[in-house]
Amino acid sequence: MTDNDGPLTGFTVAVTAARRAEEFTTLLARRGARVVGAAAITMVPLPDDAALRAATEELLARPPDMLIATTGIGFRGWIEAADGWGLAEDLLAVLARTRVISRGPKPTGALRAAGLREEWSPESESSAEVLEHLRGENLSGIRVAVQLHGASDDWDPNPEFLPGLAALGADVVAVPVYRWKTPDDPAALDALISDLATGGVDAVTFTSAPAVASMLGRAEELGLTQSLRQALLTRVVVYCVGPVTAAPLARIGVDSVAPDRMRLGALARLVADDLPVRRAELRVAGHTLGVRAAAAVVDGELREVSATGLALLKALAAQPGQVRSREELLALLPAAGDDAHAVEVAIGRLRTALGVRELIATVVKRGYRLAL
Repeated sequence: MTDNDGPLTGFTVAVTAARRAEEFTTLLARRGARVVGAAAITMVPLPDDAALRAATEELLARPPDMLIATTGIGFRGWIEAADGWGLAEDLLAVLARTRVISRGPKPTGALRAAGLREEWSPESESSAEVLEHLRGENLSGIRVAVQLHGASDDWDPNPEFLPGLAALGADVVAVPVYRWKTPDDPAALDALISDLATGGVDAVTFTSAPAVASMLGRAEELGLTQSLRQALLTRVVVYCVGPVTAAPLARIGVDSVAPDRMRLGALARLVADDLPVRRAELRVAGHTLGVRAAAAVVDGELREVSATGLALLKALAAQPGQVRSREELLALLPAAGDDAHAVEVAIGRLRTALGVRELIATVVKRGYRLAL
């Protein structure tokens, strides 16, 4: 469902989120976007996570001197999993006797809901500031439990954090509260990667670094790494919720756009404000024309155009106002063979679909152009 009067009317936006995907899809659809989505990762169920239970039992046997909570959902999930094992009461009793540091407002809320109080939290909500804050202390022999930020087999979002604590002398106990993996059935993800690689979407959104790593890894398995990277560098605008999420893309030279605040609402607003500016509409024959990945917008009205018509329209819009020969356009119609008349027929259908025939001008004996 979309709002055809919104700023994202006609745009196709890909969503790769595993958590809160429906909520994020709704935020984009309300702004007019056609949303296509596939979870790039799936979460390992906490009660089934042997590594989490082992870390919990280790902390109960040898209580920590300090707890660092990094995410709200992670900390709540840890306590819920411990409750399922019958260990929550003992775990909270142990943590109540430790120093507590929170990485930001969300873990702070989860800590307080569990009856714990943090002694300090960084304004930047970053692990780097937490590490810098602790550099002024002597952590030699101090046992520090770190509720980890979400990680996957392919990506550690904070590779320097745990070694940094160890370098300060801390005895670090990593608590892998939730872990990610590639979906067991990657069919939907494969289809989304194909759409991205062929320019079938205008923008793609990422809300976690593991999702980026998972998509890039799957693209390599499919043999689509180069075409996907090229699409992300040219035809598809990339939006990430924050710098940690963007890091795997930066490593392969792909730039992304991020909101000022690392929140879904802020990300949706950014896409709505930024994408129409990057893909500005053309002024053609006294009308406005927006050429999107999978549709066209004429005078603010969404126009459904066939795949063939869209290929022709994109070719004309790639060099606005310049003539494209019939031979060039015929090459975009593989089913037509050498039938030059097929171009005339396809252009006629495209004009009808756009609803304003004069948008495309015929240049006698030469070809066609947008009537700028």
